[in-house]
Amino acid sequence: MLLGDLFDLSLRGRSNSVGLVHEGPDGHLREVTFGEIRDRASRLAEVLRGRGLAAGDRVAVHLTNRTGFIELFVACAQSGVVVVPINVLYREREIAHIVADAEPRLIVTSAGQGALFPPDAPTVDIDDLTAAAVGADAARARPPIDGDAPAAIVYTSGTTGRSKGAVLTHNNLVANAAALVTCWRITSDDRYLAALPLFHVHGLGNGICSWLASGCRMRLVERFDAGRAPAWFRSFEPTLFFGVPTIYVRLLELPPDEARAIGARMRLFVSGSAPLPAQVLEAFRERFGHTILERYGMSETLMLTSNLLEGERRAGSVGYPLPGVSLVLRGTDGSPVETGAVGEVWVKGPTVFAGYWRNPSATASAFRDGWFATGDLGQLDGDGCLTLRGRATELIISGGFNIYPREIEEVLLEQDGVREAAVVGAPDERRGEVPVAYVVTDRGVDLERLRERCAQSLASFKAPRAVVRVDTLPRNAMGKLQKHLLPSPPA
Repeated sequence: MLLGDLFDLSLRGRSNSVGLVHEGPDGHLREVTFGEIRDRASRLAEVLRGRGLAAGDRVAVHLTNRTGFIELFVACAQSGVVVVPINVLYREREIAHIVADAEPRLIVTSAGQGALFPPDAPTVDIDDLTAAAVGADAARARPPIDGDAPAAIVYTSGTTGRSKGAVLTHNNLVANAAALVTCWRITSDDRYLAALPLFHVHGLGNGICSWLASGCRMRLVERFDAGRAPAWFRSFEPTLFFGVPTIYVRLLELPPDEARAIGARMRLFVSGSAPLPAQVLEAFRERFGHTILERYGMSETLMLTSNLLEGERRAGSVGYPLPGVSLVLRGTDGSPVETGAVGEVWVKGPTVFAGYWRNPSATASAFRDGWFATGDLGQLDGDGCLTLRGRATELIISGGFNIYPREIEEVLLEQDGVREAAVVGAPDERRGEVPVAYVVTDRGVDLERLRERCAQSLASFKAPRAVVRVDTLPRNAMGKLQKHLLPSPPA
């Protein structure tokens, strides 16, 4: 089954049902049926064919959340064309790298954004493309590909170098959607509020694919806006919401009565893309009456683990492997670690990507005996529940002792007045490295007192050498911390 076949369960099987609600240019809400989405996408597919694109060709998409993005994604799935989503926050240098690497036959963007691309790049305005599709015939042919064909190339955030294109196949995306729809019990009765950016795998691979697989009704917004969120929740009355930790922190700012009213209508809140602090989970449960379901995945693997829909959701944990996923923890020498010990997370399964686009050396180094080495550190409880402990590249080795930044960050986040925390290693002549903490705090918080609390709660070598106050922590569009962009630690 190809991705287009999965989508047709709703696009054809529920053609007369309203599938999408969005705000039009005049500010009024529009309702679109699944059948209308399929028809528009099929006409777009014919426009792509008329421009000479065939199965396997790439179309880069540089758009904020809008119906045209969805219709283009469906059109590509129907015709075997490969979608290359581009983060709309990227600038010329980052975009030029993706364009040179992916070599898209077409780049779809919006008015005024063409200047971000190289002068010879084949850009087209989404409005012009959709206008051309109005008069086109609807393409209906199933593409001559199999499930291992690429459906999307998603570029990693590039925190350790130039971003690499993770090739996600039709099989990857179909398996991911099937697992989430099953394990999170997403049905046509759900109402999904979609606020995550579609250029990210969380919003596209999880949100859009699960929506189309389940046939639920989706309200699409351009971006999360804390000021407008209460109105969205009141008017649309969603039952399903996917967010990142920074979104849930903002939702905690709502008045208690508003939070309770939202929670009373909701069925499931899901968090991912960055660690969810335990105190945020507890505060959200108290205020909204819901325990956020945390899960774990990557651009290269889609979703790997999830806390249980029916059962305990443990603060700080990311749950158990999803159907078909195998997961082990390995030491630096590749040998298994004991239960409770920290090791690198290795995985294999139907959602693990095919490799890095045109980068065989990076692909070869990422896989070990058929397992994908994620670079994430984790611990497994006796019953197989996974807790993440940071990135292997963030491991601090001080005087021969391993220090996991997440452990120190959790202690800092437990202190009154600390809103965000990040710990990195700083060079030290005697110990090699020592931990340094960066915190976002309320006014009046004593930084030396924070350092003392870490020394009281952790082994002495784990206490930060310094605690530095910053106004904000650098994050990407999905709220993932970018530690490499933190200022240099104090001497």
